[in-house]
Amino acid sequence: MRSVIEYEDYRSFMNDYYQWKKRTSAFSWRDFTKKGGFTSPNYMKIVCEGKSGLSKNGIEHAADAMDLVGAEREYFRQLVKFGQAKSDADKKAAYTEMKEIASAHKVRVLEGESVSFYESWKYPVLRELAPMMPGAKPLKVAKACGGAFSAEEVRDALAFLTRAKFLKKTADDVYEQVDRSLQMSVAAMPVLVREMHKEMADFAREAVEKYPIDERNFTGITMGIDDEDYAEILKELDACRKRIISIATAKKGGNRVYRLNMQMFPLTEKIQNNETSFKNKEHNHE
Repeated sequence: MRSVIEYEDYRSFMNDYYQWKKRTSAFSWRDFTKKGGFTSPNYMKIVCEGKSGLSKNGIEHAADAMDLVGAEREYFRQLVKFGQAKSDADKKAAYTEMKEIASAHKVRVLEGESVSFYESWKYPVLRELAPMMPGAKPLKVAKACGGAFSAEEVRDALAFLTRAKFLKKTADDVYEQVDRSLQMSVAAMPVLVREMHKEMADFAREAVEKYPIDERNFTGITMGIDDEDYAEILKELDACRKRIISIATAKKGGNRVYRLNMQMFPLTEKIQNNETSFKNKEHNHE
């Protein structure tokens, strides 16, 4: 399901959202409408068919129904205004807002040589860290990484990030991000992303001992589920990931680079002809 920021017609987005939910779960127009808090059982269907529009409150209810938050929610507001504008001036104002939001939260798909970004954890970390330290020399940046890299490695990495247009150098040792969010092409994903996940998992294990509880968060659930539950949980994780990205990209700046791993994996082999699921058997948090 594409982000709402890629759309220029709110009815198309709402209909695509409905079709996506219907393909992946037992989801009806009545469910869609109920999730938004509307009283008419088929109101969302009527809106998608162009037989009705969304009021100011209706926009918020529809956004709730589609779990839109942050920049995506604001974009949806402007998208509806654009689609329902009565005057050219209102339409232009809404479209301008849409483009500004899209520009500020655009996603770059990595292909070709740029996939080297995922060959080492230093690239994503320095992409976040360098803009936080304007004017800092490579040695100082290296020290902020706990000495994991030498000053020369930082210098080379920053040169790559600038050359590949992950960062833009605006002054001596001053950088800013070119794109707010990144994702890898499907073709390049299997090998490099697997290696990155293994590397980051090692860092997570070290973090348990390295950082105090108030600077890290580890939670876990051991549960018995079936394939349908698994698909539903993945959708929740994806929605959560999008909300977190929206928070992280809503403003520029920061004072530390964090890594969030969202992991879900089997601990046993699949049991055949199992009619009973024992859910939420164990939950731990630290």
